[in-house]
Amino acid sequence: MRPLEGKRYWLVGASEGLGRALAELMSRAGVELVLSARSEYRLQELAASLPGPAEVLPMDVADTASVRAAAARAGTLDGLVFVAGVYWPQAAQDWDAGQVEAMLDVNLTGAARVLGAVVPGMVARDAGHIVLTGSLAGFRGLPGAIGYGASKAGLMSLAESMALDLHGTGVEVQLVNPGFIRTRLTDKNDFTMRAIMEPYVAARAILDHMRTRRFRLSFPFAFSLIFRLSRIVPDRLWFRLLARGS
Repeated sequence: MRPLEGKRYWLVGASEGLGRALAELMSRAGVELVLSARSEYRLQELAASLPGPAEVLPMDVADTASVRAAAARAGTLDGLVFVAGVYWPQAAQDWDAGQVEAMLDVNLTGAARVLGAVVPGMVARDAGHIVLTGSLAGFRGLPGAIGYGASKAGLMSLAESMALDLHGTGVEVQLVNPGFIRTRLTDKNDFTMRAIMEPYVAARAILDHMRTRRFRLSFPFAFSLIFRLSRIVPDRLWFRLLARGS
C-alpha cells in the first residue's frame, strides 16, 4: 500500500465536481494539498473548508505562462493528480471549432503543460507519484464525442507511455478511467447515462486506487467491461452497432 499521509500533492482541477470531492477525501486522509483551478474564489472557499493544510494556486492549464508560474510556486511535490477537464457533447455534423479545440487544449495539452513543469523534477529526484484522469470514452471512438473522446484517448496513451518509460524508477504513474460522474459537465448530456456515479463515490474509488501500486483503474467495473472489450470488436461490427443512422 502506498502511504499518503503527510505527503504533498498538487491537485489540478480542484474547484468543483470530482476534483472538489477528491480534495476533501485526500485532506481527510492527511494529505497536504496544493489546489489549482481557474477560480481563485472557489479554491479559497474549498481550502477554508478542508481539515488539513491546503495552498491555493489559481492557474489556467491552457496558458503555458500560468502553468509555469504556478509550478514554480508549488515547489517540490510528492505527487500530482490531474483531473481538470472541459466537455461539450458534439457530433461531427455539429462541429464547433472553438469547443473542440478547448477540449483538446485543456484535457490533453493542458495535462502535458503541467507534466512538463513537474516530471523533470521528479525524475531528477527519482521520486514522485503522478495520477492522470482518462475516461471510459477514451477506449474506442463513440458517436457524439468529437473532441472529448480524442482528448481522453490521447491522455490515456500518454499515461501508458510514461508508465513504460518510468517503470522501475522512483516515479510512479497511475491512470484512472471513470465512467459517468454527476457534475456540471455531464448535466449537458441529453441521454440516459448508465451507471452514473456521484462525485464522492468516484473520488473514493480514485483515492483507494492511489494507495495501490496498480497502474490502471477503469470503473465502475461492470460498466467498464463494455468499453474495455470494445477494443477487440471488429470495426465493421462496432460501426454497425453505434454509427448514427445505421
